[in-house]
Amino acid sequence: MSESLFIAKIEYSCHKKEELFNKSKAKYAIRSMFAGAFLTLSTAAGVIAADVINGLVPGTGRFVFPFIFAWGLIYILFLNAELTTSNMMYLTAGTFLKKINWKKALLILLYCTFFNLVGALFIAFLFNQTSAFSHLTSNGFLAGIAEHKLSRPSQLVIFEGIIANIFVNIAILSYLLLKNSTAKIWIVISAIYMFVFLTNEHLAANFASFSLVAFNKIATQIEVFNLSNILRHFSITFLANWIGGGLLIGLSYAFLNGDEDTYTD
Repeated sequence: MSESLFIAKIEYSCHKKEELFNKSKAKYAIRSMFAGAFLTLSTAAGVIAADVINGLVPGTGRFVFPFIFAWGLIYILFLNAELTTSNMMYLTAGTFLKKINWKKALLILLYCTFFNLVGALFIAFLFNQTSAFSHLTSNGFLAGIAEHKLSRPSQLVIFEGIIANIFVNIAILSYLLLKNSTAKIWIVISAIYMFVFLTNEHLAANFASFSLVAFNKIATQIEVFNLSNILRHFSITFLANWIGGGLLIGLSYAFLNGDEDTYTD
């Protein structure tokens, strides 16, 4: 008989999140802001690198950007920041396993989501005061990301969002279950690289890229970059990410490990 490491990790994580949220909402907010900030840091470096390498060999920026972006999630995991899309998995599984009340889980998730955005906006503002971001154009990589994503119809965003958070929570699960730090890093990079390369829709990643655009002059040069369209995109992506990470990964693994003592994760 073997105890499920997955259930033990879910129980510990839900307890830790709920305790911090109850004890200090300010501290929970800061940890959530760090998650949005870390992804914005890697996004900012990635889009500049993509522009540089595209200038040398057109089209190759798409291969470089996902690798740099992936380090943002590694920072989140190793530095204990609170990311909405991974919390979708933790909290949904925790609710199913009765490790946390669903009302509290939803409240924590929404609170985390809001402060992920605040963190992204803060770092994006800072980046747009730097020389690297003073030369962006509407033909650059960052503008291309924003325009491509915001031009998508809602039905397409749903499927892109489901796939994105399946990839992300494969990375999260692997990080939880593996012991070797080097293995954790490379399997996280592999999963994140894939969803970013495929341009799937990830809410916190979009917080990062859209925030970087919002404080830059290129925002006025992208026709689809307007508040109503951005809010449409965010809300649909949130739901789709929850389906992918919360239901298809979190709920599935909670079901697989519940009432099992032999074939466990």
